[in-house]
Amino acid sequence: MKIGTVEEISEFENHPRSRSRFASSTSGGPSTGGGDGPDGDGPGNPGFPANDEAEPRQIDKSKYIAWFLLLAIGMTFAGLLGAYLMISTNKAAEWQPFELPLQVWISTVIILASSVTYTLGRRGIDRDRFEAGRKWLLVTTVLGALFVSSQLVLWIELVNQGLYMSGNPYAGFFYVLTATHLLHVLGGIAALSSILLKAWYPPQSIADMTRRRDLARSVGWYWHFMGGLWVVLLLMLGFWK
Repeated sequence: MKIGTVEEISEFENHPRSRSRFASSTSGGPSTGGGDGPDGDGPGNPGFPANDEAEPRQIDKSKYIAWFLLLAIGMTFAGLLGAYLMISTNKAAEWQPFELPLQVWISTVIILASSVTYTLGRRGIDRDRFEAGRKWLLVTTVLGALFVSSQLVLWIELVNQGLYMSGNPYAGFFYVLTATHLLHVLGGIAALSSILLKAWYPPQSIADMTRRRDLARSVGWYWHFMGGLWVVLLLMLGFWK
C-alpha cells in the first residue's frame, strides 16, 4: 500500500507536465475538435490547433486599400457632379433634361437589394456560418450582374429614343455618370467573386478566418458605397435638372 501509492503520488507531483495534462483533461480545457466546426451552420470552435490562436495578427491591408479606393472614387464623382451642377444652373438652350426611364428604378431596386444580401452574407462569415455566407454572397454576385445588365438595357432604351451624348449636355452627363459608376460596380463584382471563392472552402486556420472576415468587411464598405453613390446619382439626375 505504501509503495504502491505514496511513491506514485510523489512522482506525479514532481512532474509539472503530468499535472498540467491532468488539469487540462479534468477542467475542460481547450479542445481541438469541439463546436460545430468550420463547415457547420452555427458558431463554435472550428477545431484548429491551439497554437494557431497564438499566431500574430497580420496587418489588414484590405482596410487601407478600401479607404484609398473610396477616397479616389469619391473625389472623382465629386468633380463630375460639381461640373454637372455648374452646367445645369446655367440653363443653356442645349440643356434638355428628360424623364428617367423605368429601367433606372429597376436598377435602383437591384443594387439596394444587393446591399441587403451582402450584409447577410458577411454576417454568415462573421458568425462562422459558411454555408449561409456562401449562399448570400452568391446571390449578391448575381444581383450585381443583373445591375450591369439593367444598365445596358437602359442605355439601349435611351438610344432608341434618340438620346445621345452629343447635342444634349444632360444626356452626356447621364451617360458619363452612369458608365463611370458601372465600371466601379464591375470592380466590386470582381472583389465579390474572390470572396465567394474563398468562402467556398472551409478555413485552414484562425488566421485564415480572420483574413476572410477582414476582406468581407472591406469589400462591404466598397459595395455599400456603390449603392449609396447610385442613390446620389439618381437624386441628382432625376430631381436636379
